[in-house]
Amino acid sequence: MVISETGANRGEVGRVVLEDIAVVVGNAHGLSYSNNLLVEFAERKIVFVACGANHMPKAYLLPFEANYEQSRRFDAQMTTTLPVKKRAWAQIIQSKLEQQALTLRANGVDEQRLWTLSKQVTSGDPKNLEAVGAAHYFPALFGKQFRRDVDQPGINAMLNYGYAVMRATVARAIVSSGLHPALGVKHSSATNPMRLADDFIEPFRPIVDCRVMELAASAKALELTPEIKRELVGCIYRDTLCLEGVTPVVSAIGSLVSSFVQVILKQRSDLVLPLAIAPKHWRVSGDVLE
Repeated sequence: MVISETGANRGEVGRVVLEDIAVVVGNAHGLSYSNNLLVEFAERKIVFVACGANHMPKAYLLPFEANYEQSRRFDAQMTTTLPVKKRAWAQIIQSKLEQQALTLRANGVDEQRLWTLSKQVTSGDPKNLEAVGAAHYFPALFGKQFRRDVDQPGINAMLNYGYAVMRATVARAIVSSGLHPALGVKHSSATNPMRLADDFIEPFRPIVDCRVMELAASAKALELTPEIKRELVGCIYRDTLCLEGVTPVVSAIGSLVSSFVQVILKQRSDLVLPLAIAPKHWRVSGDVLE
């Protein structure tokens, strides 16, 4: 991929080997792309995300042909029973609450409320403990005055960008596994073509939250600069602890998606979810986060 300046000085800025790319996020006015490049993205299962002015995704480019077992897995998704979906959603939300608790602990905030909620999650999360946890979590992490609002600048814009990168990474894993991103477990909006990605991103959102908190604590101004964007993209390569041991977040996402394939094909009953996401200043020693 060749990157060049626009305008009168159309000089080359740099080149990136396509094999090294998982996700490309278009997040600036005046960007243009060649059709050949977009076709290469699709061929190599590279997700392209086009963002709007608030840094939220407006469109995704995903490969149409992704897996030789695609039709079989589409059928399995469409016939997955409600009890199986509800069990999977409960596991996802329990994991999310646990990661949020660890994020609060890493930032010196009491996390007991979230641990308690995580143990109360039941099939399908009928009490919506995810929302109860969020109402406690965001003000506890970012301050009592903070409100999650996708249209606001500062921390909210940083979260938008980090979530967009994480969501695209999840979408790539979903498509690469021969699943359809619109066939969700819990998310069901008729206007959302990425429902399954929005299901699977949930346990990984806290890694973005933690990085945004680290960046906000050291930044002179809460602006979404190119440097901040690079730091947020790096979230998908941070360490997480899974059953297989310590692995990058991008690999943990792949493990979750692969386990879901096994669940809907009736080859296993439980999802493979992250056990702990390591904040930057934590040290990973063997299978222990210190």
